[in-house]
Amino acid sequence: MTADKPAPVTIIGLGSMGAALAHAFLEKGHPITVWNRSPGKADALVAKGARRATTVAEAVAASRLIVVCVLDYRAMREIIGSPNRAVTGQVIVNLTSGTPKEARETAAWAAEIGVNYVDGAIMAIPPMIGQEHALIFYGGSEAVYQEHAATLASIAGAGTYLGPDAGLPSLYDVALLGLMWTTWLGLMHSLALVGSEKVEATAFMPYVQAWFEHVIAPEVSNIATQVDAGSYPDNDSTLGMQAVTIEHLVDASRAQQIDTALPELLMARAEEAIRAGHAGDGFGSLYEVLRQPAGG
Repeated sequence: MTADKPAPVTIIGLGSMGAALAHAFLEKGHPITVWNRSPGKADALVAKGARRATTVAEAVAASRLIVVCVLDYRAMREIIGSPNRAVTGQVIVNLTSGTPKEARETAAWAAEIGVNYVDGAIMAIPPMIGQEHALIFYGGSEAVYQEHAATLASIAGAGTYLGPDAGLPSLYDVALLGLMWTTWLGLMHSLALVGSEKVEATAFMPYVQAWFEHVIAPEVSNIATQVDAGSYPDNDSTLGMQAVTIEHLVDASRAQQIDTALPELLMARAEEAIRAGHAGDGFGSLYEVLRQPAGG
């Protein structure tokens, strides 16, 4: 891509995310060709200047850079890999959601059929696509990524290349989503606990926010440093001591007649770490049982 002539892009898959990607490329001036199994999904894009391909072969031939965002990796390979679709030498940036294993297998498959392949994981919702703070992780050939980095910046200004391993974007994706979901679940358990005594969630929220800001957030980087070092100082609060209060959480949840699965899981992992010799270490030592659970 040059400053005067943005590179053409083909987008395959026009679900809510694929359509957002296509709109972002259009808004940045890229000539785009689109294809979707249901042709009608391209109507709004065609009205804005996109070219509708009637076949995948036509879509693939229209651009060197092909961005794919479909249901899953299996669908992606079926669409791209049909024998009558010449994709040798093309660049596929696959933004389909999946697992690290699927990404690595697809990268190997792409190499076999002569496709230059980059895998990506979108860490944004459709309305964020095209914005400077939108994040997409990329993995695969660095040369291929760098060749198209400026074009890909049109859909995510905070796009980040993680390295040659095509599986890393999906790994980062599921790890961050796991953090989000478990954090939300912990919050909802806390709200259920106070809500059992008719405390409104909004009334409790100022204390939640202060707890995040002054207690939880400052400790995150400390735990990361401990994990990398494999050393878990107790900071005057050993895991053995904290296990007692975790047991209080289990008992209180049971007494308040709310779900106990989450605190019981936490208690079980703490007890496992203590049995493994971490009673005198800090809370971060739970990492050791999570990365290598008993019997694993």
